[in-house]
Amino acid sequence: MFLFAELNRLLSIYMSREKIDIIVDSFLVAADAHETQDRSSGEPYITHPVAVACLLAEMHMDPETIMASLLHDVIEDTHYSHADLEALFGEKVAELVEGVSKLTQISFGSKAEAQAENFRKMILAMVRDIRVIIIKLTDRLHNMHTLGALKPEKRRRIAIETLEIYAPIANRLGMNSIKRSFEDLGFQALYPMRYRVLKECVKRARGNRQKLMEKIHEALSNRLKIEGVAPEHIFGREKRLFSIFKKMRNKGLPFSEIMDVYAFRIIAKDLRECYVLLGAVHSVYTPIPGRFKDYIAIPKANGYQSLHTSLFGPHGVPIEIQIRTQEMEEHAEAGIAAHWLYKSGGGYTSATELKTREWLQNLLDMQLRSVSSLEFIENVKIDLFPDDVYVFTPEGDIKQLPRGSTPIDFAYAIHTDLGNQCIAAKIDRRLVPLSQTLTNGQTIEILSSPTATPNPSWLNFAFTAKAKSGIKLFLKSQEKDSSIQLGHKLLNYSLQEFKLRWENLDLKIKEQLLSILNLNPAHESQLFSEIGSGLRASIVVTHQILDILQDPNIDKTAPKNLPSEITLSHSEGMKVTYANCCYPIPGDDIRGILEPGQGIKVHRCDCPQLLEAEKINPNAYIHVKFAEEQSRNFPVKLSIWIKNIKGAVADIANTIAAQDINIAEFQIDELDNIQGVLSAVIEVKDRTHLAQIIRKERRLSCVIKIERPKLKISRKILKI
Repeated sequence: MFLFAELNRLLSIYMSREKIDIIVDSFLVAADAHETQDRSSGEPYITHPVAVACLLAEMHMDPETIMASLLHDVIEDTHYSHADLEALFGEKVAELVEGVSKLTQISFGSKAEAQAENFRKMILAMVRDIRVIIIKLTDRLHNMHTLGALKPEKRRRIAIETLEIYAPIANRLGMNSIKRSFEDLGFQALYPMRYRVLKECVKRARGNRQKLMEKIHEALSNRLKIEGVAPEHIFGREKRLFSIFKKMRNKGLPFSEIMDVYAFRIIAKDLRECYVLLGAVHSVYTPIPGRFKDYIAIPKANGYQSLHTSLFGPHGVPIEIQIRTQEMEEHAEAGIAAHWLYKSGGGYTSATELKTREWLQNLLDMQLRSVSSLEFIENVKIDLFPDDVYVFTPEGDIKQLPRGSTPIDFAYAIHTDLGNQCIAAKIDRRLVPLSQTLTNGQTIEILSSPTATPNPSWLNFAFTAKAKSGIKLFLKSQEKDSSIQLGHKLLNYSLQEFKLRWENLDLKIKEQLLSILNLNPAHESQLFSEIGSGLRASIVVTHQILDILQDPNIDKTAPKNLPSEITLSHSEGMKVTYANCCYPIPGDDIRGILEPGQGIKVHRCDCPQLLEAEKINPNAYIHVKFAEEQSRNFPVKLSIWIKNIKGAVADIANTIAAQDINIAEFQIDELDNIQGVLSAVIEVKDRTHLAQIIRKERRLSCVIKIERPKLKISRKILKI
């Protein structure tokens, strides 16, 4: 029990004896479970969960959290199960332990996938109970303090993970004390040489700075005494090594410039005094324009509140001042964990708690939209590194978004449906492109339509994880519908060669087929989706149906009838693509190739790549034709031979643009003193439209010849 002594002392400060006795029981179970286990350092394993529990006791966490911290590795590393812990200590404790435990019974395709799924599991548990992540953060903090016993590669991996994931999460929860520890310990483990050099430089610089620090402190103290602020509430802030390193690396600043900044923090009695003291310090030293931040009126995403100002100090040295109340100070250090410090006072709800709840709901929405754990963890990483801008709704409500956000991000931040139905945006009452980057103080209005849908191009400028995942989810649902429609057509296309249709097949035959294919008999759309996306070949499925039928009237070896063609219209969506080797357009003779995962790829009939693909897999080709009416334009490539005279290229480009035709690509392939060859990819409706453009270009005096590039048959294909 000697290991329990320090934890007992910390718990006795704020917890009754009855509750401590229950915690003792959990300690004994953990000690027994880990009895034969040691840490990499050689210490008994139980020292780790006890150390984690001590960190949580310093935050005045509740008994369930302390018990779960003592037991947090029991399910993962010992014979105890979730049911065992639930029977001994209740459902809540068992759920907390389960949330912190890694997934050890499931095999994954890669280590990255396993880590991502573990992280996803932890985040979902955290959404249900925030105490899961508080236990995990303190667990990681103690592990970071004991990294020295690990191999260098493992130290480096854990340090990177801590800096990329756990430090930002601590920051997002307002737990700045833990965040700073993560950053400094991670920096030390990842860059040990740089850490030692910087530490020595800071030690030397500290002595040179002392006199000036004392002079600034005295000047501030004398002025603030008039406002009734005690000198002990004014103190200098030491710059952290990781912060110095990050500024040197990201801003390209030398060490001397960073250490020239002097930082102080002032603790006010109440909110009103914060603003009084701000005026007082501005009367001592001149404020630097543009360097004032009011995080009290507009708190940070993690609930952090403080006034920040920068001043010109003695000899022009910059001074950074933070002004906040004692309560703001405690919340800045403990963040969401400060909830438990105030809980005994009854019903205290901080800005940090409200912000955290909102963030957790966003995480839940994000996970529902993410297809895989890897995609989810990438979205969370994006969400964890915000440099915020503050904008307003037309009603005057403040919305906080990461710097770099666009109106699309704003729309999805309001509501997913508003994002999906967005058609335009106004900034300060003026129409702007949806790709416009937002800046502080703007008022954003989103124009929407119930019939509008997200455009795939939005992914090029959507910045937030919520917007990106919302767009992807909608496009994937559209893509799935498109795959189902296309797969249905393809299967009937293959069946009709044997005078069959899927709709006319007996239900028992369909169920038998789906059973053979390991598909749910109740969801035949899954079969169509796999055919439409190229994961299954319709001809193979057709022959599987013929095998089931065993009908002597069906001649499987009979010559194929001429199949009817599949008509290509905009309804096939993303599962029909047009090859950029031959650029087929309406009016061309075309044929499709079924490509795994891509659906149908359409080529011109004389395209060498089509001929080669048909030779490799004769059953993969599909007879297709363009719909008579098209609602879209198609890219087509032109080769243009021109005279090398002044303004020739501009004349050609202007002639194309004058016909309201989009130029997708335009480049000079060859050019000498006499002539040159241009390549242009333009968008046209069909061959007739293309012919009109070619005629207009030929009339230009600078044009020698214009034509679609000839499709060259490779030697490899000629040999076949």
